[in-house]
Amino acid sequence: MLTLKKIQPIYFALDFENAETALSFLDKNDLSGIPVKVGMELYYREGPRIIEQLKSRGHDIFLDLKLHDIPETVRRSMRNLAKLDVDVINVHAQGGGDMIKAAKRGLEEGASDEVPVLLAVTMLTSTDQKMLEQDLLLKESLINVVHHYSKLAEINGADGVVCSVEEAAMIKQQTRLLALTPGIREKNGGRQDQKRVATPVEALEKGSDSIVVGRAIRDAEDPQATYTKMKEAFTYGQQTTHS
Repeated sequence: MLTLKKIQPIYFALDFENAETALSFLDKNDLSGIPVKVGMELYYREGPRIIEQLKSRGHDIFLDLKLHDIPETVRRSMRNLAKLDVDVINVHAQGGGDMIKAAKRGLEEGASDEVPVLLAVTMLTSTDQKMLEQDLLLKESLINVVHHYSKLAEINGADGVVCSVEEAAMIKQQTRLLALTPGIREKNGGRQDQKRVATPVEALEKGSDSIVVGRAIRDAEDPQATYTKMKEAFTYGQQTTHS
């Protein structure tokens, strides 16, 4: 009988151009075995090999490829990706209900015993109301679009969503989905290309189950200390909330 893998409280985004740089960074900064996110930049350069290397080192992996294609293509792709034994994977909710359902089916077909957690991306943290209306021609408010996509994800078998911290509270109140939130910074951290960002404490207060941190750790003077600080801020708050 298949069981569902578990989502981790914090993932470090391995936003590096190749495996050598990524693995060297982890080794140099004593970050062995921490949960990591592998995105397009690294996966498209290294392919399944980087997943195998990270799994052999004890890392839980969120494979962040945001699949968005016709349902049958996504099903077949997810079937293959599940065989890599990743822990969390995602699709774009904009692909529609049938595509989300097909993604879940593909993961179940490809998994040996544990099925990766399936997340649906509601809206990228680089999206704001102006972009929604002018570029995507969506006249609904951003929060209404995110709410619709999260319900679509829930109805069609996703286990959770990727959303901004601003929307996490609404999603936790109105669905049974997990909420993973990227765009996490320290209090005085910059936004870069992300328009909707937050601190670990703010993410916790809004109901996030898991956070992704990239540049705040990667570009810190002491990445290991920064990772530990942000993890403790988020996980200690979770323990306090649930005690």
